[in-house]
Amino acid sequence: MTTRLDWIGLVRHGQSTGNVAREVAEDAGHAVIDIAERDADVPLNDLGERQARAVGEWLADNPPDLVVASPYLRALDTARLALGVAEDSGVEVPGGLRVDERVRDRELGVLDLLTSRGVAERWPDELQRKERLGKFYYRPPGGESWADVVLRLRSLLAELSAETPGQRVLFFAHEMTVFALRYVLEAVPERELLTAAARTDVPNASVTAWERGLEGGYRMTLAQETGHLGALLS
Repeated sequence: MTTRLDWIGLVRHGQSTGNVAREVAEDAGHAVIDIAERDADVPLNDLGERQARAVGEWLADNPPDLVVASPYLRALDTARLALGVAEDSGVEVPGGLRVDERVRDRELGVLDLLTSRGVAERWPDELQRKERLGKFYYRPPGGESWADVVLRLRSLLAELSAETPGQRVLFFAHEMTVFALRYVLEAVPERELLTAAARTDVPNASVTAWERGLEGGYRMTLAQETGHLGALLS
């Protein structure tokens, strides 16, 4: 089914404790990232909560018809905090907040909690398999490929298009979702997408958005916008 939403936006969740732990582990050359919670339960840190409230001020000026959030705590709390700020400003989202597991982060399977060094040391055969198959189609044991994420996202977009054609939908999700949406909405080829992903920084609490043209195609109108964050950029 062709996507028939007039506007699609995506907010990457605010900074989480996991973001910080991953950066620390990679910089220190550790094999394992020190995160106690399962991925779905990783919370926002204090900065992430402030970023979420800043998104709320942006949302009050740019209200969508519907908000759809990943069930992962860091994304869901970003949505809840942002909506709370917008509501305090007297702005309501007609369709409210919907939680949908199809915009959850990519599952890494056996590679979960491993740094680049950890993967190379513990799963060298998987690293070779990834290099042979390419990042888009490689699926770690127990995990998902980029193509798997795209497939579930297509399902959600088709459902929303059937339910609410012509509306404005704002997702609160993850870095991976930005590139999955580019692949689906802009039809960016695999190689070009991976090149763009390697060169693109998707800051926490940034906004990326697309508008549908008269002929049905989408063009990006906001590219990882962070102006609303002011001094909160991380």
